[in-house]
Amino acid sequence: MGAQPHMPPERCPQMKLSDRAWKGFETMSKTYKKSDGQGLYLEVNKNGSKYWRMKYRIRGTEKRLSFGIYPEVSLSEARLKREEARKLIRDDIDPSEHKKAQKREKALNNLTTFESVAREWHELNLPKWTESHAGYIIRRLENDVFPVIGKRPINEIKPLEVLDTIRKIESRGAHEMASRALSVCGQVFRYAVITERAEIDITQSLKGALKPYKKGHYNALTSKELPEFLKALEHNDARLYPHTRHALELIILTFVRTSELINSKWDEIDLEKAEWHIPAERMKMGRPHFVPLSKQAIEVFKKLQDISYSRDFVFPSQVRSNKAMSNNTILKAIERLGYKGRATGHGFRATAMSTIKEELHYRHEVIDLQLAHVKKSKIDAAYDRAEFKEERTKMMQGWADYIDKALKQPVEESND
Repeated sequence: MGAQPHMPPERCPQMKLSDRAWKGFETMSKTYKKSDGQGLYLEVNKNGSKYWRMKYRIRGTEKRLSFGIYPEVSLSEARLKREEARKLIRDDIDPSEHKKAQKREKALNNLTTFESVAREWHELNLPKWTESHAGYIIRRLENDVFPVIGKRPINEIKPLEVLDTIRKIESRGAHEMASRALSVCGQVFRYAVITERAEIDITQSLKGALKPYKKGHYNALTSKELPEFLKALEHNDARLYPHTRHALELIILTFVRTSELINSKWDEIDLEKAEWHIPAERMKMGRPHFVPLSKQAIEVFKKLQDISYSRDFVFPSQVRSNKAMSNNTILKAIERLGYKGRATGHGFRATAMSTIKEELHYRHEVIDLQLAHVKKSKIDAAYDRAEFKEERTKMMQGWADYIDKALKQPVEESND
């Protein structure tokens, strides 16, 4: 019998493919197909790309279905997709239309997840919020809520899911933060109701579900406890990252609010003039704030400049340099130093106020102004426009010098 004539690949009899066979298909001068049977075939293009296709008929019409690119979609995966499509055809469902419907449903679900609705609500409220408040809201959602229920369609979330999410915050001892997070979730659900993406605000059924707590003062160190903390920070047995350690140093030296510190930007700080000007949108009271910088504070900022990896934030996040350090970083650092339940970032404001009044003998109104406290009455706010800049500058240097002396004190003296 003579040799069989060569048959072009596109005219070869249909037979099932094998792993060895489909791996060796070469690029030809034109596109050709290799069949695996029951409508499935591999289309090999002139440019070398290989696509899984399926030819089928439904309701008297011949159609094509794409299963993806080889080798991203393996032979076994393509065969599974073929069987799924054949099951649909047997039920008189067009696989192509079914695939489009699934894509539409997925796109719709992406628009109605808790996270997508929450971000839309957050964006809507930005014009009426201060930058610091808007930042606080989105950080709470990103850190505590989105990881748990963010990807869930908002109309499918059950009250127990929200409660479990909030109780995780509560379990850290952050009772006030848990209460605020529940309030924010409620606002997101109410926005979803208004925009017809949820039936009801399910957080209404959670009233009274959190542990009752009495809001009190932030835990703060006394002047006698301060030297021991300063030594723990200096020795750094907790092995804090430099940015975290310097953040604690500046909280003590400047006694600004934690959020004001961690969101600070380099363009707010003038080391030559020894001044830090915090814009109104970052302040709790919505007014610009002036912080005189002591020599010690300037030295810390210079150290931060040497290790900075962000052109904007003084304390960038280690995960995303275009965002600020998390408030939780400060709390965890204090905990690692052994002061959980004894000190907080905000508590150093109370430590500074009481110590400066009692030890350095500065007037209450000067300290109060440096703490950026709101005036107690409208009359005070309207008529007391004194800024005491010179006195505040002298006070801040005096406070930094006091910190240096406290660091040199034997610990035993601070515990008398």
